[in-house]
Amino acid sequence: MIIGQVVGNVTATQKNPRFEGAKLLLVQPLTLDGNPQGDTVLAIDGVDAGVGDRVLVVLEGWSAAHVLRKPGSAVDAAVIGVIDEVELFSRE
Repeated sequence: MIIGQVVGNVTATQKNPRFEGAKLLLVQPLTLDGNPQGDTVLAIDGVDAGVGDRVLVVLEGWSAAHVLRKPGSAVDAAVIGVIDEVELFSRE
């Protein structure tokens, strides 16, 4: 799983029939401090997230398909939560 920020939407004129009506989002992975890290990820939206939202993304096909209630689907990444706050605790 990663924490990321939605930076855009993707419009697809043709999709796998199992994903008709599903929203595709571009998500920029973030460090725990909120800084961009790595390349953007294309993910299917499972929680009605929008541009600017901090989100939780699963990056494993079985989990993504399970969360979207589409088992056996060809999916690698899904947005599974909108994050309100990240609180870090010191190990000291």
